[in-house]
Amino acid sequence: MFCNQCGAEMQPAYNVCPRCGKPATHILIARPSRLAYHLPTLSILWMIVGGLCLIPAVILLLLSRIVHIAVPLTETVARSLGPLILMILGGTIFLIGAGGLLIGWGLMRHEAWARIAAIVLGILALFHPPLLTLLGIYTLWVLLGGGSEAEYGRLASAS
Repeated sequence: MFCNQCGAEMQPAYNVCPRCGKPATHILIARPSRLAYHLPTLSILWMIVGGLCLIPAVILLLLSRIVHIAVPLTETVARSLGPLILMILGGTIFLIGAGGLLIGWGLMRHEAWARIAAIVLGILALFHPPLLTLLGIYTLWVLLGGGSEAEYGRLASAS
């Protein structure tokens, strides 16, 4: 809580401001900052996106193991390259999904590395319309706002 007159921080048990002496009726309860308010939502959204990316990744990785059955025996190039391409694509999507889950977990726990990693993934998400673009914009809006770097640093050091 903060005094409405002088801005001094006050304990909830105080009846008057210790700095200016104003009665407790002139006390404002501090609202959470934009970062503190939106960080839990942002972490959950990154975990959801990461989890949703894991579904097609697992499907592609499983298909890479059995796709050679569907390719005719005469197509030796397709029989060897098909599984490799599916495995590379599935592995890439799996890494993106795991990264999203890790970023969401790191933001939720206020890990020091998570802010920079989320900003990088937020910038990369801008190029994947429409939903990931929105998530990228939201990520950058929350994590690059005025004073958010210092506030996140305080949250990370308190955890």
